[in-house]
Amino acid sequence: MGSENDDGAAPGGAPTAPAEQRSATTLRVNAEHHTLDLDHRRVLLDVLREDLDLTGAKKGCDHGQCGACTVLVDGRRVNSCLQLAVALDGCEVTTVEGLLGEGEALHPLQRAFLDRDAFQCGYCTPGQICSAVGVIAEAAAGHPSHVTAPGAPSGRPVPLDRDEIRERLSGNLCRCGAYPRIVDAVEDVEGAAT
Repeated sequence: MGSENDDGAAPGGAPTAPAEQRSATTLRVNAEHHTLDLDHRRVLLDVLREDLDLTGAKKGCDHGQCGACTVLVDGRRVNSCLQLAVALDGCEVTTVEGLLGEGEALHPLQRAFLDRDAFQCGYCTPGQICSAVGVIAEAAAGHPSHVTAPGAPSGRPVPLDRDEIRERLSGNLCRCGAYPRIVDAVEDVEGAAT
């Protein structure tokens, strides 16, 4: 339990925060409960990577601008580099590692990314996949985007055409430029679900 090393330092060698700057925080990560004693300043990304050894979410920009750290919190996509971990006490967190199905079967989006060769270096891929899971859920729940037709009925599922997918994934950057194949992969999964 906790995030201290044996020498009393937090991960990365930083000094441990005094007790009044720490809180017991319970997170359900990929269907497993974790109770951690956390410094109030630590972000979810660092807790996932350093304390729970879940390295799928990547530290790209560390400013919420690239999307490489995207995970799902209570089913909604978030940049984990911006989320204070203690503020998520009691929340359900799903990382790319938690998307695996029964018997470690790939999630349909993971399979589609492989089938469509929708990555090059792969650094952004876990964030792209988690974001795409969120995009599909948001559209199914009827949440409009900037490119959704103004006359679209409120609260009804939004069809995910290529423009919708591109707009909704615009917060996830791919420095290799695999965008067309990423859109293809999301279209494949969305098309199979409808």
